[in-house]
Amino acid sequence: MSGTAKSGNTGESTEFDHAVDVLIVGSGGGGLTAALAAEASGLSVLVVEKAAYYGGSTALSGGGIWVPGAPAQKRDGYTPDPDGVVEYLRAITEGLVGDARLRAYVAKAPRMMEFLEQRSPWLRFVWKPGYADYYPELPGGSAQGSTINVPPIDLRMLGDEEQNLLRPLALAPKGIWLGPKDLRLFYQVRQSWRGKAVLVKLVWRMFRARVFGDRIAAIGQSLVARLRLALRERDIPLWLNAPMTSLITGAEGGVVGAVVERDGQPSRIRAERGVILATGGFDHDMAWRKEHQPVVDQDWSFGNPQAMGDGIRAGQQVGAATDLMDEAWWFPAIQWPDGRLQFMLNERMMPAQFIVNGAGERYINEAAPYMDFGHAMIEGQRSGTTHIPSWLITDVRSWRRYVVAGHLPLPKIPFAPVPTGRKIPQAWLDSGVVVAANSWTELAAKIGVPEDRLRATAKRFDELARNGHDDDFQRGDSVYDNYYGDPTLPNPNLYPLGKPPYYAFRIILGDLGTSGGLRTDEHARVLRSDGTVIPGLYAVGNTSAAVMGRSYAGAGATIGPAMTFGYAAVEHLAGSATAAHTETARDNSTFDSIGGSK
Repeated sequence: MSGTAKSGNTGESTEFDHAVDVLIVGSGGGGLTAALAAEASGLSVLVVEKAAYYGGSTALSGGGIWVPGAPAQKRDGYTPDPDGVVEYLRAITEGLVGDARLRAYVAKAPRMMEFLEQRSPWLRFVWKPGYADYYPELPGGSAQGSTINVPPIDLRMLGDEEQNLLRPLALAPKGIWLGPKDLRLFYQVRQSWRGKAVLVKLVWRMFRARVFGDRIAAIGQSLVARLRLALRERDIPLWLNAPMTSLITGAEGGVVGAVVERDGQPSRIRAERGVILATGGFDHDMAWRKEHQPVVDQDWSFGNPQAMGDGIRAGQQVGAATDLMDEAWWFPAIQWPDGRLQFMLNERMMPAQFIVNGAGERYINEAAPYMDFGHAMIEGQRSGTTHIPSWLITDVRSWRRYVVAGHLPLPKIPFAPVPTGRKIPQAWLDSGVVVAANSWTELAAKIGVPEDRLRATAKRFDELARNGHDDDFQRGDSVYDNYYGDPTLPNPNLYPLGKPPYYAFRIILGDLGTSGGLRTDEHARVLRSDGTVIPGLYAVGNTSAAVMGRSYAGAGATIGPAMTFGYAAVEHLAGSATAAHTETARDNSTFDSIGGSK
């Protein structure tokens, strides 16, 4: 890879410090998948990452991968109809995404997963049926769901590379980890013995971590760790602390390489087949976010702290068009006084609660998919009525029965790693993030909403709950709504509020990262505003405008497309199956070609 290469740059001879077939910028799920695909095609590949850690937002995520028709589903005898899935995506994207991209995703996502499973024994995937698509009632939607996960892994398997894995922003106590199935049962710790069994399991995991030194990781940490192990197995180089500062173009305006800083020195890298931008979104560039998303006035993103829009800007500088820059993967959240953000997921599905705006009124099905909830907050805020923040209101019975904001509804446990006990922690009340009151009059005054409207909202909600159906917003009608609800109730999402004290939790507009970026086609090629292709340049993940448009198909609908289009980009730039066949013969694997089969 080292040496001097020459190439045209605006018609002039340019020397390069390194040359590879494929340069990948970014080390999240999309970038690492692309690297494995390129190496399998017999191409030389280099991954560069500007941070001191690899993994990007994928490492901070829930690790779900939305792949209808994945091998893990087929092994369990379930195969969604591809045409039905395309119809589903057409419906939720509402014409914002071209049919070619939608069809490419549906066709290539299962092939991507099959490729990964065949490429490395580290890459194991499982399907837990029952976590529905986010709109399972639409044609092509699935109540079984298409979210694929990886098993947990002991991070000691990484060896020295463990220290370079991007860790979650809020670390759990040693030994505490939950898989997707565990999480749902954990939320039912008071409702079922299986929920209590998960609690016992957590205690056992803490014991093992302290006695035997286990360093088990699940969800996004496990996914990235497994991809990194697969790269190491294949000797694919990954440079850390190596930011890309600019793209290099040739005489015809195509991208021929990039300038990357390493050890403080610029290095000009020739990319013979192409550059794949997998740098993430502009999650934490507040100036840019305020320009495109003026409703966002604080940094409330859960995305990778290094996501500052570098790849998007680099693409724009060589003529790329952008789309959906006003969008993000919205997620309602709590912000604690120390700045820590906490998802509001299961709480919105709890039976005895409702959420109000600044007028003291409900405005959405509280259990709706988080992207829809974020859109409702934004639309409401623009109307002139305060929706950011909103307030989740519940009662003492609910507080003592359900998991709320990480609090376990158990008697006070000294030295417990999470809040326990019958009372709201005083620090929460002192912070103003949580408010307690003994009447609707007192609560309305404390959260600054009209008393008469709040009282009327509570009365109406209780009436609907007693009747067992939310006539106003249809909460509980979808099987998705029910997932984290109370399975012991006729409607898992509805129950009247009881006696005070009442509690209100302040909800802000968080996000999992921005979802707008460079405009791309079905091969992940970057496009100009006139629709023409910029040769040699590809973009995947949050660097590109989302294939999901302004919606979210199901859990894992960010990572699934990132990995799929990383794979699709390599399939395109490889040009032919010849190199892949040669590589396959050399290592005696069963893989024929990128996008091939057994």
